[in-house]
Amino acid sequence: MPGILTADDNRNIRYLLRVFVETQTSFKVCGEAVNGTDAIEKAQQLQPELILLDLSMPLMTGIEAASVLKRMLPQTKIVLFSIHMDDIPKSLIAVSGIDLAISKADGIVGLAERLNSLLVPPPALLEPVVPAVDTLPAGSEIQSPKDKPTSGTFKTDA
Repeated sequence: MPGILTADDNRNIRYLLRVFVETQTSFKVCGEAVNGTDAIEKAQQLQPELILLDLSMPLMTGIEAASVLKRMLPQTKIVLFSIHMDDIPKSLIAVSGIDLAISKADGIVGLAERLNSLLVPPPALLEPVVPAVDTLPAGSEIQSPKDKPTSGTFKTDA
């Protein structure tokens, strides 16, 4: 079961995220952080599979923390979950290593689906319907297009 670290300076938001994640998804919150610095320390200890970061936190913002976290834990998915999404340039989000940015104004309704998209591996591809042929049957030849007669052209043995 994937572990999620939440980082928000608002205790009520952290509580809401924990309750939502643990009752509406198959994931578990493995820890909570109160600011960016705390998120880095806890991520190093807990090695979560995903970190939900608020943007506006004391000591270190979510963007600043995301850059450090991505270098420290490159396989960990980072989601910026903020009320200030309109104020953040998309290029800054991309450069900081954030995998997904979600506005708190949109609520947490779509959060479960977005967490699944990041943490649940896609279904395995189906096996090919026609198995690959390693060898041709004895006596078979491969003809190139130039060996095949075209319309209006006949080969004769003369």
